[in-house]
Amino acid sequence: MSIKTYKPTTPSRRQMTVSGFDGIDKKAKPESSLIESLKKSSGRNSYGHITVRHRGGGNKRKYRVIDFKRDKQGTAAVLRLEYDPNRSANIALIQYEDGEKRYILAPVGMKAGHKIMTGPDADILPGNALPIEKIPVGTIIHNIELHPGNGAQMVRSAGTAAQLMAKEGGDAQIRMPSGEVRIVRTNCLATIGQVGNIEHENINIGKAGRKRHMGWRPTVRGSVMNPNDHPHGGGEGRAPVGRPGPVTPWGKPAMGYKTRKGKNPTSKFIVKRRNEK
Repeated sequence: MSIKTYKPTTPSRRQMTVSGFDGIDKKAKPESSLIESLKKSSGRNSYGHITVRHRGGGNKRKYRVIDFKRDKQGTAAVLRLEYDPNRSANIALIQYEDGEKRYILAPVGMKAGHKIMTGPDADILPGNALPIEKIPVGTIIHNIELHPGNGAQMVRSAGTAAQLMAKEGGDAQIRMPSGEVRIVRTNCLATIGQVGNIEHENINIGKAGRKRHMGWRPTVRGSVMNPNDHPHGGGEGRAPVGRPGPVTPWGKPAMGYKTRKGKNPTSKFIVKRRNEK
């Protein structure tokens, strides 16, 4: 996937880059049977209180229903690749032999006209989904289930990929994009290949207005506020925060703190933590 730049007609245009949308059908409208309305909340809960700051506005979107379960076995043809405003990855519209259409995440190398297959007899080719027990060790995979039949929950964003490290009995060890090694049951489904749109992380937003189109409102630094508005506020000139580390307006660590329970029952499935030295 290429990255497109612009002539520097304005200061923001000088920095701004966008995806080249290689292989994407730019004129195609989303499949009407696979879209749902998406209501905006502007960061507010059912009481109207803002629970997520800096959200609001933005362009209207329709949600594309993605087939994360891949529960229909058989062969399907890729009709086209599409842009999805709700996720970083691109999506592919596929049609099974009986005429049913579904959206799936588009892996690297997938193009219109390709054939993909779902089921235990599928070949080890990008876009094919099959149980982990049928996938050779060392294969690059994505769209991985945590529990059989629940649908894929891991490795779904643009450019990500996991690797099947080992299989023993009914368990498989998978190295996640973060470096974490996790145990997953071998009867869970996974899709072969790496998620497409790998240049997504290199795109430069370029201007504030483009972020507003995405539904993000401006963020004000705490250090420029008054003491009654933020713990970082006040002081003469550019004052340090006066704390061991930055905090949120409510005094919580801004960089986050450990929220995982010490006796979490799923800890036994983590072989190696992502931040383990």
